[in-house]
Amino acid sequence: MIDQLNKAFENRIRLGLMSILMVNTEVDFNTAKELLQVTDGNLASHSSSLEKLEYIKITKEFVGKKPRTSYSATPLGKKAFKAHIDGLEKLLNKK
Repeated sequence: MIDQLNKAFENRIRLGLMSILMVNTEVDFNTAKELLQVTDGNLASHSSSLEKLEYIKITKEFVGKKPRTSYSATPLGKKAFKAHIDGLEKLLNKK
């Protein structure tokens, strides 16, 4: 059971970001930062880690003249996160 847990989600910021992306198609940088109550650098670092694993997609664009960064979960990321949550539930329900 414990082998079903994914080390990528051991950190509260990565766990939180994936949780947000499981219920939202997309979330922008400022919204994620506010929801997670983290610094710019923390969010950038942890989102980059998830992007390297291909669990999230980071989109950078300009809206007018302002840069906008947004995040979305990939199918692989959703599958990995669901497996992680299933593993946690099995652990919690083990008697």
